[in-house]
Amino acid sequence: MALPPGLPVRRAALRLLDAVFRRGETLEQAEGAGLADIRKAPDRALAKAIAGETLRWLTDLDALIDSATKQALPHDAKARMVLRLMLAQALRLETPPHAVIATGLPLLAGGPRRLAHGVFSALVKQGAALPEVPTLPAAVAARWGADKSAEIAPGLAFPPELDLSLKDAAETQTRAVAMGGISLAPAHIRLPRGAAVESLADFKAGDWWVQDLAAQIPARLLGAGEGRSALDLCAAPGGKTMQLAANGWKVTALDMSKRRLDLLKDNLKRTGLKASPVRADALTWEPKHRFDAILIDAPCTATGTCRRHPDVLHRIGKGQVAEMVELQRALAAKAAEWLNPGGVLVYAVCSLEAEEGEEQAAWIDAELGLTREPITPEELPAGLTPTPDGALRTHPGMLADAGGLDGFFVARWVNS
Repeated sequence: MALPPGLPVRRAALRLLDAVFRRGETLEQAEGAGLADIRKAPDRALAKAIAGETLRWLTDLDALIDSATKQALPHDAKARMVLRLMLAQALRLETPPHAVIATGLPLLAGGPRRLAHGVFSALVKQGAALPEVPTLPAAVAARWGADKSAEIAPGLAFPPELDLSLKDAAETQTRAVAMGGISLAPAHIRLPRGAAVESLADFKAGDWWVQDLAAQIPARLLGAGEGRSALDLCAAPGGKTMQLAANGWKVTALDMSKRRLDLLKDNLKRTGLKASPVRADALTWEPKHRFDAILIDAPCTATGTCRRHPDVLHRIGKGQVAEMVELQRALAAKAAEWLNPGGVLVYAVCSLEAEEGEEQAAWIDAELGLTREPITPEELPAGLTPTPDGALRTHPGMLADAGGLDGFFVARWVNS
């Protein structure tokens, strides 16, 4: 018997989820093996969309499944995972129920197909629906607190739109109009999600690169370089390096990953911007000179990227947060030693965890002998404001009317 069309895509989506839950991989890490037999770009995109929507709405999908079963299925049962996939397609991707059944039940060959069919059909018949806002996993909600969770969750309902960072800020408005987008800050354009990046105007010309609005802010806080020296610590794949280079800084771009540093070099070549890539471990590397500015986009749990990478909601726990805190402090201590007198340090993390953001800033205040330089409202996109102590905290629920943004913490100091 011929396999139903679309079944390989659903098998691929199941492999992606298995990699997240059983091996703790990110969806991006899982793509190599998980999508190995899926060649066509639309099919690959569909597999990723199914897995992504399943992760985004997992808590609510499980609640529906549990409401239709007399005995709760184990959390890691294959039948539960297949039902999650089936419901995500029907309720989020608007796949017709008959197509969901035809491509879902074969995933349970030799397993409880009748159970899955019965649960799915019962929920469809009942008119089951998901809430307007995803319910966060209990462990995540406990970490972030009720108030913060309630503010963040609405920003997770949909995948993000596409943000671009421009090489020439003077072209912002004309390019935004020409590309059919909006701009929320100088040198920024936001386009509707789903655009194929390589097919957009002037991609090959290197006039812009993909970079979330929140991720664009840390480099902006260093201002114009005017030929002065800057170190981009943990630089790859190069978005902030290119921002600094475009703004007149003489940039040293440090990263320990050859693969990621190769991406940075490719991006520099495409954009025609100049920087000095260095492959080294920042904890053992010794620079030949000090710097006028250092940007630490520190390794972190990346929970702030949950609207585009919903796997972080299910992979990250307190143990990973504690590991990152130790590394971040070591990097900040090194950077403080490499600043010229009067030099500026910007510390940033794409994390929603206070331990990696606000608490790290308090530690830098207390331990590294630097003077906090408050961020001002004039330096930020409209709608964002600094915290009372002059830092910046963003999260996916902010700027909701314009499409939201990633979660970041950013603070700035001077070596006075």
